[in-house]
Amino acid sequence: MTRVAVLDYGMGNLHSVAKALEHVGASEVIITHDPAKVRAADRVVFPGVGAMRDCMAGMKAVGVDAEVREAALQKPVLAICVGMQALLDRSEENGGVDCLGMFAGQVKFFGNDLVENGERLKVPHMGWNNVNQTIEHPLWADIPQDSRFYFVHSYYVAVEDDSLVAGRSHYGLDFTTAISRDNLFAVQFHPEKSQKWGLQLLKNFVGWKA
Repeated sequence: MTRVAVLDYGMGNLHSVAKALEHVGASEVIITHDPAKVRAADRVVFPGVGAMRDCMAGMKAVGVDAEVREAALQKPVLAICVGMQALLDRSEENGGVDCLGMFAGQVKFFGNDLVENGERLKVPHMGWNNVNQTIEHPLWADIPQDSRFYFVHSYYVAVEDDSLVAGRSHYGLDFTTAISRDNLFAVQFHPEKSQKWGLQLLKNFVGWKA
């Protein structure tokens, strides 16, 4: 039995994540913010879409911020997109928003003047992009180097400790797409929308013996 709790705080494509986890072999997937159910789960997924201010307000309203901190000390946790960004100290979004502070660093805006080869790039960064794996990790198992994943974001994380970086991509600039520490792994892309390699990452998470 592998029971996965997908944290519900009013933000995130929860049902797509849940269905993808069921597809790759999770025995039970529950969408919840009930602390008792989160504690009873074997693994926790921390998704997120939308504006950081709304995400942080939603987390605090239902206590998900405390649940993320507690779960990260005890069991495998996968953070996705804004869920990943929320782990850092502060985001530039919405004029500046304090985040969970679990990783030292900032969430930065790509900017309105992002240029590559003389052409202005659209922000948000939306679509498929290669991910360069910078470390060996169980969640990268059976995923080829520089595989493509699906992104939708205007902000990117900049951690202070480079040893936390597990993957990088390029969109006008090099940016971090995955971070890892102990039993916590976080990705900027959406594995539930990334077809074969996204499903492989979720399968690796379901089987991760962190």
